[in-house]
Amino acid sequence: MVPMRDGIKLFTRIYVPDSISEPLPVIIMRSPYVDWNIGVLNPAKDPYIANMAKDGYIFVYQNIRGKQKSEGEFFMEAPLEKYNISVIDEATDNYDLIEWLLANLNTNGKVGQLGISYPGELALISAIKPHPALKAVSPQGTVADFFLGDDYFHNGAFRLSFGFEYSYGEEATKGDTVFNFNKYDLFDWYLELGPLSNVNKKYFKKQIPTWNDFTIHPNYDDYWSKKAPVNYSDTPFIPILHVGGYWDQENRSGPQELYEKMEKYDIHNYNFLVLGPWYHGQWADTNASTIGDYNMERNTADDFKQIQKDWFDFWLKGKGSGKFTEAECFQTGSNVWKKYDSWPYKEAVATKLFVNENKKLTFEKPNTNKNVFDSYISDPDNPILYRNRPIQITYSDSSDWETWLLEDQRFVEHRPDVLSYSTDTLDEDITVTGEVIPHLFASISGSDIDWVVKLIDVYPDMYKKKLSLSQYELIIAADIFRGRFNKSFITPEAIIPGRVEEYKFSLKQINHVFKKGHKIMVQIQSSWFPIFDRNPQQYVPNIFFAKQSDFIKSTQNIYHNKEYATYIELPIVKEN
Repeated sequence: MVPMRDGIKLFTRIYVPDSISEPLPVIIMRSPYVDWNIGVLNPAKDPYIANMAKDGYIFVYQNIRGKQKSEGEFFMEAPLEKYNISVIDEATDNYDLIEWLLANLNTNGKVGQLGISYPGELALISAIKPHPALKAVSPQGTVADFFLGDDYFHNGAFRLSFGFEYSYGEEATKGDTVFNFNKYDLFDWYLELGPLSNVNKKYFKKQIPTWNDFTIHPNYDDYWSKKAPVNYSDTPFIPILHVGGYWDQENRSGPQELYEKMEKYDIHNYNFLVLGPWYHGQWADTNASTIGDYNMERNTADDFKQIQKDWFDFWLKGKGSGKFTEAECFQTGSNVWKKYDSWPYKEAVATKLFVNENKKLTFEKPNTNKNVFDSYISDPDNPILYRNRPIQITYSDSSDWETWLLEDQRFVEHRPDVLSYSTDTLDEDITVTGEVIPHLFASISGSDIDWVVKLIDVYPDMYKKKLSLSQYELIIAADIFRGRFNKSFITPEAIIPGRVEEYKFSLKQINHVFKKGHKIMVQIQSSWFPIFDRNPQQYVPNIFFAKQSDFIKSTQNIYHNKEYATYIELPIVKEN
């Protein structure tokens, strides 16, 4: 029980190698959780860090305030008071832990910190107000902004099942807990829940603080701005290695955006990035050679762990050359690691892939002056599944949560409220490296709407490597945008029915080769349930207090003509 400056004691596990007597560097992981993040597993047997354990490190795991066996009060994802050194926060607790470790252990005076997800956020915070002995950190799978792209909201659309289950799981008790659902398949449960106001009315009774915050902060106000790590991250004071996954179902945006923000202030060349073909935290597993039905053709977990070990070995032990690649990014499709001296890659050329008649995608802009568009009707009472049923509890042994972004999108292609556009069969490889940005020109009959856009790799009609994957529709990038925020995330507005508007948002960064013989597909729809809540499609000031009568059907028109040409912006690289 390590004491903090205010007398609160935090539960801490310390593993010291019994075969090495010399002073050693320390690796810290801090966490609210009780599982492997907090060192229940001996480091020598933990695949995440076993190669480092063999080489001689002290490992320290600590539960943060108010969680598990630690004293104090828990404030979930409390914002950092960056310029106020008198405030006790996660940075000061981290500082006090390091002070105690240096005074009580046989160290070499150098400390590193890493972690995935919430523990990654804590590693990031420690680097913003670092202890002098903290020499390097690696925040992995970390949130950048809770409202714009990670965890709870994406571009203003609320992540219902995740937000409900995670807030309850962390705040209902001091330990980790699970909401007692009365169904195994939760699709019907969330649909029968009705408007979001029923959560407190029927279940939470205003006892879950984070859920209460959701309901009173439906827009991007100071609450969300102050809470966003990307807004208090700038100059890297110590070396920092951001790590993320292209198919991270929780925090795909964070590592990319944190790296990009801090790169603008990186005067010491301390800021680095690794992106791989992973779901949330998969790089810590024993084997990461497949994800869903996608085969990486190598164990990328081993690749990553060597990168991680080389990183900390240099900064904490002085081993190696210290010549690290600015961005080391796995390229899906070709299944090779690529090294870049800048990210996003400067050689990529923004190229427009247009929606055209007959559900075609082409690199030529539509040439018709006619008011051409495709339509569908979105019905909130019949929302589109984000993955195949059953929809299990998010964090359960039987859940498909980790790999839902790899599900074959043919399971929704037949729906009349999903528009699918594709290229002809590619006669050459097309490499897309960087940020994917859809530009939708659309009108609606309602006064609010969600736009879901997916960039998809369609496999050949006869895929000889694995016949069962023939015509497989693999998501390469996808995200959602809530229409009311088209002009401002701070001040939403009702959409004028029937008026054509341009909706532009990011599907984040990718590094993918669409291979010769494949097709590029784009799907557009207006619900993704129950990972995201149902938009009433009729503007209300706060969707968390919408009534059942506010939910209406809406007709969406996607335009493709000279004046209103819907397209996807792809950063294409011409490779030798």
